[in-house]
Order: sequence, then C-alpha cells, then structure tokens
Amino acid sequence: MMKAYKRSVCPYDCPDACSLLVEVEDGRALRVTGEPQHPITQGKLCPKMRDYPATVYSPERVLTPLLRTGAKGSGTFTPISWEEAIARIAEQWRGLVAQYGGEAILPFSYAGTMGVVQRNAGHAFFHRLGASQLERTLCSPAKDYGWRAIMGGAKGMRVQETAHSDLIVIWGANAAATSVHFLHFVQKAKKKGAKVWLIDTYETPTAAVADRVIRLQPGSDAALALGLVRLFDEAGLTDEAFLENHVQGYEKLRQEVLPDYTPDKVAALTGVTPQEQLELAQALGRAKAPLIRMGSGMTRYGNGAMTIRAILCVPAWLGAWRHLGGGAYGDLSTGAAIDKDVVLRPDLLNPATRSININQLGDALTQAEPPVRSLYVYHCNPAAVVADQNKVLAGLRRDDLFAVVHERFLTDTALFADIVLPATTSLEQDDLFTCYGHYFVQRSPAAIAPVGEAKSNWDVFRLLAEAMGFAGLYEKTAAQMVDAVLDRPTPWLEAAGVEKIRQGDFVELPVAADYKLQYLTPSGKIEVWNPLEQEPLPRWLPPHGGEGDLWLMTAPSLYGLNSSFREQPRLMQLRGAMSLLMHPADAAKRKLQDGALVEVWNARGRVLFTLAVTEKAQPGVVVAEGVWKLADAAGANTVNALTSQRLTDRAAGSTFYDTRVFVRQGP
Repeated sequence: MMKAYKRSVCPYDCPDACSLLVEVEDGRALRVTGEPQHPITQGKLCPKMRDYPATVYSPERVLTPLLRTGAKGSGTFTPISWEEAIARIAEQWRGLVAQYGGEAILPFSYAGTMGVVQRNAGHAFFHRLGASQLERTLCSPAKDYGWRAIMGGAKGMRVQETAHSDLIVIWGANAAATSVHFLHFVQKAKKKGAKVWLIDTYETPTAAVADRVIRLQPGSDAALALGLVRLFDEAGLTDEAFLENHVQGYEKLRQEVLPDYTPDKVAALTGVTPQEQLELAQALGRAKAPLIRMGSGMTRYGNGAMTIRAILCVPAWLGAWRHLGGGAYGDLSTGAAIDKDVVLRPDLLNPATRSININQLGDALTQAEPPVRSLYVYHCNPAAVVADQNKVLAGLRRDDLFAVVHERFLTDTALFADIVLPATTSLEQDDLFTCYGHYFVQRSPAAIAPVGEAKSNWDVFRLLAEAMGFAGLYEKTAAQMVDAVLDRPTPWLEAAGVEKIRQGDFVELPVAADYKLQYLTPSGKIEVWNPLEQEPLPRWLPPHGGEGDLWLMTAPSLYGLNSSFREQPRLMQLRGAMSLLMHPADAAKRKLQDGALVEVWNARGRVLFTLAVTEKAQPGVVVAEGVWKLADAAGANTVNALTSQRLTDRAAGSTFYDTRVFVRQGP
C-alpha cells in the first residue's frame, strides 16, 4: 500500500479558499488537512472540511446517470448509461432549438465550485447554443458595486494586515462561519493589544472574539456609518490632511448629508444609543490603525450598495488607509489576474440574447415570455438557495419543463429533474483557483480518480458539445485548459510567477507598497462624491421591508454552506433541528415556549421551525441559521419560502435579509 500527499484547494464559496493536503492510499482519499505551509490556511480547516472524505465517499452520492420514472419531486429514478443520458438531452435540445430557439433553454449555475475552469465550464457551450443568459448576482454584487462607486478599482486589503490593526470592527460578517482564517489574524492582533467590536443584527458566534457587541436594526448600517462620521468631525478625530489629499467630495458630504445624522436620529433608525455611538466613534478615532471587516449580509437589502458607500466613509475620515493594518477589508477583486476568455468564450455570445436574473428564477419559470422550456442546473441547488421557494418549486413541477441536474447528491432541485448526471467532487477534477479573501493563486489537480461514473462539469460539456455537433469547442481536457489559461498570463499573474503556479505551488499576487493609496477612480481619489451616480453622495436609504412585525435574518451556519454538507452525519448532528432564534421578550409577547414548534409566515410562504429563545437575538429580529433540505423540514418548506425576489438598489443583487415575517404557535 502506497501513501501519497497531494495538494488541492477547497472549492466552496468562501473567502479563504483553503489550501489542502490530501492523503491518498491506493487511489482512495483517506484524509484532508490544511496545508501547514500556506500563509493563510496555516494547516487549519473549518468544521465543514475536516471530514471531506465523508462527502467524497458518502453512500448518498449519485454515481450513475438517472432517468426519472415517477412524478416530479418523487425521487423515483432508474439508472441509465451516460450514452443514453447524453443522447436524450441532445435530442430534447435539438427539438427545442428548432421549434422555439436557443433562448428556450436556461443554464443555471452559481458557486458550488469556485475554480476558473469547472465553474465556468458551460459558458462556451451555452453561448454556442444561443441559450438564455443567467445574471449570476446571487451573493454580493451590491457590495462590489458600492466599493467601486467609492474606491474604483482599488485593491482591497491583504488579510495578513489584520494582525497589525489596533482596533478591528467586524461589521455584518459572521466570520466564525464564513471566514475562519480571518479570525486567526484577529487573534494575532488581540495578543498585541487590539480591541474587537462586532456590529451585527444579532449576537453571532463571532461574538466570542469580540470585546464589544453592537446590535443594530436590519438595514440601518448606512445610518450608523454616517452618524459615526459626523461624530468624528465633532470630536476632532478626523484626519483632515488625508481628506484634502485623497478624498473627493468630503465637504459636500459634510454640508449636504451629515447634518441629518444626529445621534438621536441615528439611534431612532438603528437602535444604537447615542452613548454607544460616541464610544464606538472614540474607539475608532483614537486607534492608529482601525480596520473595518465588511460582510456581505448587510448588502442583501434594498439599500445594499448605498450601505457600502456609507461605511467606506469611516476609514476615509480617519485616514486609516495610511497605516499598516488600517482601512477596510471586504471582498478582493483578484479575477483580473486571470484571463478567462479562453474558457468563457465571449466571442460566441450574441449580445441580443435575453438575460434572466438568478434571483428571479421563480418568475422566470412561471411567468417568462417566451417560456423557459428547459433548465440545466450545475453546481447549484436553486430549489433550496434561491428566493421565493414556492414559485421556484411551482416552476420545477411543470410537466413541460425538461430539467437536467448535474450534481453529486439528490438535492431538492435534482428530485425534480428528468435526468440527473453524477458530478465529481473537487478531489476528482482539475482546476485553478483565485480567491476573494486573499491574494493567493493555486492550481488544484485531481487527487483521485472519479468515484463511480461521476464526471466533472468540463467533461460533461465535452460530451454535450460532441452530441450537439459543436466541433472544436471542447477539444482540451480540464488539465489542458488550466494550462491554456496559464499560457495567457496577465501582467499581474506574470509578476506572481506563472511557472510556480503551473507546477502546483501556491503563489501570492503582488501588490505595490502603497497599494492602499492607489485609487483607480476618475479623480484618482476616494470618491465620497461620485458625480456618475444617480445619488452622488452616500445617505441612508430605507430597506424594502414589507408586511410582518419581525425582521427575519437568514444567517449562515457554522456547520453547513447553504445547502452543502448535509451528507455528513457529524455536521447534521451538530446543527440539530431547523431552529428559529427569538428574543425572550418577543417569545413572551406571543406566549411561545423554548423548543416549541412555531410557524413563520408572510405572503410568500409558511415555514415550521423549532423555537430557540435566546438573548443573542434582539427584540424585533428573528434568526434562521443555514439552508436546509426540504426532507429535513417539519413542514413543506424551508427558509427561502419567506424571502423575496426583489433586488438591491444597484447591481441587481439578492435581498435575502430584507424580509419581514409573522410568528405564531405551530400546528
């Protein structure tokens, strides 16, 4: 028996993109650990990846193509060959294209894998087919938009700088669930005396590292940020020299916006008392290198982009960008390091092809004209993770919708498929990874052969292209495509060391010594006043809100990532029941007891939860952590039956947190 250790990369939608070591014996993955030499991973993994072989070799995996033989949603399938599966799909699509045109077919994918090749494998095929385009704006486009409106193409902070900060404000980010390696650098800073404040809508597990916790009302973050900026001015904490040299429009903000954000008004909007506002402002203003770690949840309201614009005024007023460890850390834009066109093939896309927003799949499947007649889903589970679940399910139930799902497990979406194709895990496929939480790039070759008859995204599209007669579109293997991408290096990638990446080393993309003072805006400054925006100055905008007397937070879980990892029994045991966190005052008002079955409802749906009464929730706000499978629910739905298809103020993002509900005793 021969053991080998192979490098890999965690493929999931997470800012850490952990570098992995895979212990392989006789072609079987025995253990997955963090790469100890990687400056970010440092040998540590989150709870979800510590037992990844349990996912790879789960008895629940789909290991052969399946043909539906029962009603949609019944989960009744019979195994078929790959040859038959591909032939059936090609026959259906040729008929649909001939009768209705390519736009009758909608590809649906998102972030089940983050690799350059596998994530984008279908673009060339669907461009060539003339299929409808999918606007992939599920997660944080409003966050990206808000950053660019203020900072232009400025590079975000290196996460390693966190260790040098003397005050860290974790704002709207449950890093314990979504970015554990950021917390490693937080702990390093704390050992040197740094203080940590947490700002969120409830006391998340990340509160364990915080010295202070501020709970604010959902959708009010921009008001708090602008109130803090006003207090900096009043207390003489502003870095006037930095504003003069590096910020455009600061006087306009002072004159036209800040007078409205008095401590009393901010308190009314946010629930944060004037005294708490002052204490936070003083802590930020007296710090030498204050850092704001911005999450994505606070951008999933109707005011998401404007919220980021307002928060970015805080480090600008303090001149935090001048100092090692100071500034703001959100998501990094490392995609510019990779020329993806060889994978994406934008030259094959007809610009006139219709576009459908990922957040409005329910409407697309039930109301679109002309109708969507075929859905091809890969590395995503829309029946669970997309808003307005009941509309999505109604669309999936259509007898005239030909649905194909390429997946590792029989997800909620796969249960409605006409054909299910078995997918590989990341250990079974070749890819290349950048990251949105740090600047490292790493190649990830397959560590083991595919389990059963599983095939990667790339390999399936090779088969489909051949069946559809798209000659020459997928001639290369996935490994060869990684090389093809690396053969077209950008100057940034070239500076990092292409050959080292090609050989499997993890390599950091370099940034200039003064990168935090380089603002790629038209003015070359931080543009607090942006004349290109419909609203040139940041201000607080009200969220969508809606009917309901409680705000619902659809928060991430420590033991799952959206609908992934349900196949690991250990994680499911740690998650426990599908629960709803509620403050004792709200529970008492409704005569609800801890552990009771409660019904959460609004105009879009009704969901049953087990009630968890806790001071971690604040009055007026309830919290549901994680996305569950329908089979795990006490009722007919999971949490996204309550969320809305409404979009953010800019960039057409999701508004999962912009949800109001009622709660009552369950049946």
